[in-house]
Amino acid sequence: MAFSGALTLSDLNDFISPSQACIKPVEVAKTSETQGAIKVDTSGSYYEVSQDGSETKLETATISLNDCLACSGCITSAESVLVTLQSQEELYSILKQNKIAIETNDPSTHRTVVVSISPQTRASFAAKYNQTPLQVARKLTWFFKNLGVHSVFDTSFSRDLALLETGREFVDRYRKALTKGIIKASAPAAGGMDIDAEEAAPKAPRKRVIRRGAANDEPAVAVETESAMPMLASACPGWICYAEKTHGYMLPYVSETKSPQQIMGSMVKNHFGSQLGLTPDQIYHVCVMPCYDKKLEASRSDFYSDLYKTRDVDCVITSTEVEKMFTEQGQTDMSVFGETNLDFGYNSVIKDPATGMDQGLVGASGNASGGFLEYVMQYAARELFGIEGVDVDRNVGVEVKVVRNADFREVTLERPATGEVLLKFAAAYGFRNIQNLVRKVKTGKSPYHFVEVMACPSGCINGGGQLKPAGDNYASVSLKDWIAQVDHQYRSGALARKPEENPLLEQLYREWLGGVNTPKAREQLRTGYHAVEQNLVNPLAVKW
Repeated sequence: MAFSGALTLSDLNDFISPSQACIKPVEVAKTSETQGAIKVDTSGSYYEVSQDGSETKLETATISLNDCLACSGCITSAESVLVTLQSQEELYSILKQNKIAIETNDPSTHRTVVVSISPQTRASFAAKYNQTPLQVARKLTWFFKNLGVHSVFDTSFSRDLALLETGREFVDRYRKALTKGIIKASAPAAGGMDIDAEEAAPKAPRKRVIRRGAANDEPAVAVETESAMPMLASACPGWICYAEKTHGYMLPYVSETKSPQQIMGSMVKNHFGSQLGLTPDQIYHVCVMPCYDKKLEASRSDFYSDLYKTRDVDCVITSTEVEKMFTEQGQTDMSVFGETNLDFGYNSVIKDPATGMDQGLVGASGNASGGFLEYVMQYAARELFGIEGVDVDRNVGVEVKVVRNADFREVTLERPATGEVLLKFAAAYGFRNIQNLVRKVKTGKSPYHFVEVMACPSGCINGGGQLKPAGDNYASVSLKDWIAQVDHQYRSGALARKPEENPLLEQLYREWLGGVNTPKAREQLRTGYHAVEQNLVNPLAVKW
């Protein structure tokens, strides 16, 4: 059974090995024509030996994350080849630095280390080691705190914020699209707005621009983000990177809400830090994610503070890299780890009021990619049309249809009394389905109001950084069955709770953000996207 490591634009078979060579050539400064010799010493270092016998150590050619974001040679990250500053080695380095700071009584070099763990990672470990997600959360907390980490949080908490913001953003866009005539309204139904059944699909924007040439890939219309339909989910960095590098005209359709990872970054560096009296640069924030592309997301300049010279998320390590850390620390079997109570605060956990012990996890219902489609449909049905009780998972109040393959679903909301179409959503996973979606949006033929877009087939639960089955089961378990096992752990691991029922979110909006839709809320919870200029040198033309 082969697992996906990377995806390339030239090969749309979604599962390929991560052995593709990066096509971006390393620029080499021109030097004099004077010839010299190259020497390799016993350590493997390279030296240039000039004619007078002097030796100069040669630098190793490197490609940074920013180079990767500007390269159109691949769709997702090239894993460990490109990601030199996003690994467990960096975490070890910070922990070692903290130990030295304590021993030398030098608080100026000490940083508070916070680890945030994704629910997909929990599910992956639970499936492999036959543990419950709560046990995994407690064992990972024990492991990281034994290393010297100060706090361990759960990105399910920031996912609640991401879902709430995405729902609000969609409703705002929908209403502005009605006002601008992109979709047409008929007589409003009780409790909300309505649209004529024949006008359910968003219309092509009407603001014209001039084509720049016959070869231009962009459509001949300009789109305003505040009313662009369909709205496309923004939580997947692989999809965002692909859109920025190859389909810049799609960016106005993309939701401006940050991903759960980056919202957690804002919370940890700004809200949590202020509670401790720390500035953002005094905190080192690590996220454990199912996907290598999350490393690229964390490295974006949008999430860097020029004032404090720090990123919202300093380091991203994947599920497989955490498992590697077990071995590096002499711990090979997670099932025998100790357990530690989860930190109170940014954790979606139920605690026994009498003992303070963890009783269970809670979180939003929905699919293992975050549940954006399910929640936005439920939220929009209530806010726009006054329809309560919609449940996509259980097919309550909606029609769910698989189109072409299991990675493309359509979800339709109809008026209960008449059957007329009110909203049409979709979930598109994998680049084959994404390309079909892009084509429809480009030509103005997309019938959808909202699309949950994910680069990986089966979504985040099948991210390239997830664990493989245990050794004895590796050859016997099919990929489909393994994904089903991990998905089962994800869905069974937490009691369902709507994001708006999270009591701490209201407190965050009130005390930290100053309310909903405030300038600070937009600063901390929303972001923007940038089409990447294609100015690469043709590798075939480089003189080596």
